[in-house]
Amino acid sequence: MEWKGREQSGNFEDRRGSSSGRPSMGGKTMLGGGLGGIGLILVIAYVLFTGDTSMIDDMMGGGQSSSGNNQVTHDGSNSENLSEQDKEREEFLRVVLNDTEVIWSDIFKQNNEQYDPTTLVLYTNNVASGCGNASSQMGPFYCPADEKIYIDTSFMDQLSDQFGAKGDFAMAYVLAHEVGHHIQRLTGYTDAVHGKRNSLPEKEYNKYSVALELQADFYAGIYAHYSDEKLGVVEEGDIEEAMNAAHAVGDDTIQEKHMGEADPDSFTHGTSEQRMKWFMKGYKTGDISQGDVFKAHDLKL
Repeated sequence: MEWKGREQSGNFEDRRGSSSGRPSMGGKTMLGGGLGGIGLILVIAYVLFTGDTSMIDDMMGGGQSSSGNNQVTHDGSNSENLSEQDKEREEFLRVVLNDTEVIWSDIFKQNNEQYDPTTLVLYTNNVASGCGNASSQMGPFYCPADEKIYIDTSFMDQLSDQFGAKGDFAMAYVLAHEVGHHIQRLTGYTDAVHGKRNSLPEKEYNKYSVALELQADFYAGIYAHYSDEKLGVVEEGDIEEAMNAAHAVGDDTIQEKHMGEADPDSFTHGTSEQRMKWFMKGYKTGDISQGDVFKAHDLKL
């Protein structure tokens, strides 16, 4: 992916090195734990790409928006304290975020609407969000309460080493998926799904959770489509990198790898095949009207 030296998003908060956001040891504010012997990698995988997973009640909350105002803030470490790798990763993520802003602003404009972008928060180890306190063990997530995306850049190593999803476009897919959750927040899908949480049995609600995740994958595909067709920054092998990432985080792949077998009734994110399918549908069509996963799965909102 061509990204070095390109325009970076200003919707960014740097909380690396900040003392805030220590994980709570009680209640429901800590976004981790509670999964018994499944293990850290499975925790990351289940919560990966979400701000609304069924395992974390706080991530399902609504709340008032506090969107960024295109202003960079540095609450923790300054640039002099960051390694060259940290600086490079920040630049990469902010370039990708800027691309999503260009793409989604155009799409919203075509529908006579204005896009209100999300804010990217980079942190180290722990962070306080509008959805509660989070540990970096939880992986990247989108919080619908404050409409921000939270990433500890060390996850980029985990994505490559533990999930086997290598390449810069694999991480671009992760960020584009999180932005997809923001699109769902803005268009009402998030609230519509969360509104069914207390009225449906877990097995039935999981179907809606899966559809929400697959739609975010579709939106990541939309990002890839216009990154290629309009921005011209997609290089040979990039789409394969995104597909590998989508495959690596399928519920069936994760459960079979770490639990020995898959339980479809417990799926909350979709199978590897489903995730790749919806990403590719977004990439090939570039048409947001093709992304009604709920209708495709016979789910009523």
